[in-house]
Amino acid sequence: MRAPPIIAVVPVKDTRQAKQRLAGVLSPARRQELALAMLQDVLTTLAAAVATAELGGILTVTADPAAAALATRYGADVSGERAAEGHTGAVAAAACRLAADGRDLLTLPADIPLVEPADIRALIAARACRGFTIVPARDERGSNAILCSPADAVPLRFGADSFFPHLAAARACEIEPNVLRLPRIALDIDTPDDLRLLLQSPARTRAGALLDRWRPHDRIKASA
Repeated sequence: MRAPPIIAVVPVKDTRQAKQRLAGVLSPARRQELALAMLQDVLTTLAAAVATAELGGILTVTADPAAAALATRYGADVSGERAAEGHTGAVAAAACRLAADGRDLLTLPADIPLVEPADIRALIAARACRGFTIVPARDERGSNAILCSPADAVPLRFGADSFFPHLAAARACEIEPNVLRLPRIALDIDTPDDLRLLLQSPARTRAGALLDRWRPHDRIKASA
């Protein structure tokens, strides 16, 4: 039996209010520009996986016009359903929609600029016919990628400390979670420390190129 297609779901908040924890090192305009550059890095990787038929498509859930326009350029569908309810509401709406269509869900945040096609392949390789695969954030508090088969197999609730509650939620649904530790996905950009790690990476990303151009290194070091 052929496995259901996997749709990558990327929720995006209002980029004009993005990355408040970087306010000490980046202006609001630069934080928005960084958020959109990171989204573009993520969409580039996902679009490559769609082109090779590893993913069945991309769904960006957002009410932000700039993010929606960018997602459309990468061939993503755009939905505003429950986008105003934050990460949890946006993903929940997408999960219901995909489950009704018989598709599996892979959800990733828009602020993991180092993600590469190999990471997407690793997640897909770990999929089970009824399963739950999760990639924790580098501090093992947040949930930086989740693959649900079927899409609504486990109720998802995101936040700073969602990783262990997600493990418990999967087990409550009688699904043993599969934990993958993928360093590139694990680095989400929220703090000056995260910026430093991104700057230290040899990977070529749009987000990294912006930071190099702005040269905020001294301010970032001073804020540590």
